[in-house]
Amino acid sequence: MPESQSLEDYARLTPDMVLQAVESTGRISDARVLALNSYENRVYQVGIEDSTPLIAKFYRPARWSDAALHEEHTFTRELADAELPVVGPLPDATGETLFTFEDYRFTLFSRKGGQAPEPGDLDQLHRLGMLLGRLHAVAQRSAFAHRPVLSVERFLDEPVALINASGFIPGNLRPAYAAVTAALASKIRATGLSGFAGQRTHGDCHPGNVLWTRDDGPWLVDFDDCQTAPAVQDLWMLLSGTRHEQELQLAELLDGYSMFCDFDRRELALIEALRSLRMVHYAGWLARRWDDPAFPRHFPWFNTDGYWRQHIAELEEQLVRMDEPPLRWL
Repeated sequence: MPESQSLEDYARLTPDMVLQAVESTGRISDARVLALNSYENRVYQVGIEDSTPLIAKFYRPARWSDAALHEEHTFTRELADAELPVVGPLPDATGETLFTFEDYRFTLFSRKGGQAPEPGDLDQLHRLGMLLGRLHAVAQRSAFAHRPVLSVERFLDEPVALINASGFIPGNLRPAYAAVTAALASKIRATGLSGFAGQRTHGDCHPGNVLWTRDDGPWLVDFDDCQTAPAVQDLWMLLSGTRHEQELQLAELLDGYSMFCDFDRRELALIEALRSLRMVHYAGWLARRWDDPAFPRHFPWFNTDGYWRQHIAELEEQLVRMDEPPLRWL
């Protein structure tokens, strides 16, 4: 399905259609539908008669193949079978987790309560490290065949080409953007990122994708961006604060991690490269989705002169950071 059709498809995704789709899996709804914050996909809480509500995720058309979605679901099921606290898709009686209704592909999840971990909490970071070490120990048993690989081409070259072609950047800022992204590409490639052995990862392990529960501790959610990447991709986004604070946090994270999985210290030199890639990729993501009415509504600051000036300044700061010594595992 061409991606240009996704706008029309999402426009047809009414609450009534959501209820019909969920009920097509054999469940009976109580007609309550609540749209949840999600931009890449469309996600709803749906009430179920005589049971707890479910979460229904409707995938953006043309983004992932069926094979890639099944591979994501297989990965989370493998983690759940290993008794890791992950929120994975619910199967039907035949074991199927990817459903189709009126050309919509969707998945159902149990609703899970919790809140984001406290930034910089060392005890929580140690437990998160333990969880991620267990996750990577399972992840290393096999490899992705259909999920993407984290690369400079995918996270920098392609977004930069799209942004330049889209006309979003004011003409007077184009030279500065071209210069900083070219310099970043050179520095990132010099880290040898492509030479590190990748593995299956969550891929987007930031605090917003961690649910901290009072009784069970951390649960991981939203494996939508799972990909082949260096192990540190699942660690660096959990760090915050000054360099000293990040090194203290890193020590707790890796001490917990190494209880279950070995960590290659050389990957610490990739953190600022991965941060830079994420920043460029995020701007490209917004540009790619700008025709979706949800994006101008929720990201009104994008596509403004001020945004691009700040974005370029932040990328220039990354050039400086990439010349600094890597964080240490104390």
